[in-house]
Amino acid sequence: MITAIVLVHAAVDRIPETAQAIADLDGVSEVYSCAGDVDLVAIVKVREHEQLAEVIAGRLSKIEGVVATDTHIAFRSYSRADTDAAFSMGLD
Repeated sequence: MITAIVLVHAAVDRIPETAQAIADLDGVSEVYSCAGDVDLVAIVKVREHEQLAEVIAGRLSKIEGVVATDTHIAFRSYSRADTDAAFSMGLD
C-alpha cells in the first residue's frame, strides 16, 4: 500500500464542502481540517504509484474549493501500536 499525505490549500468559504468532497473520493482514507499553513490534510492510500496521479492530480486537485496541493509520499509508517506489538512478540 502506498500512502500519500496531501496538504490542501482551500478557499476559506468552502473548507467544509471541499473537505467532504475530498473525503468522498476513492483512495482517500481520511481528511483533517487544521490550523496552520494549510487548510486540509488528506491521507491517500493506493496500491500503485500510477493511481496517485489519478486520485490527486486527476480528481482531488480539480474539486471546487481546492486552491493548491502539496503531496508527500510516505516511506514507512511508525506508530505506538506497531512498536508495542513488536516488543511484545514472544513474551507470552
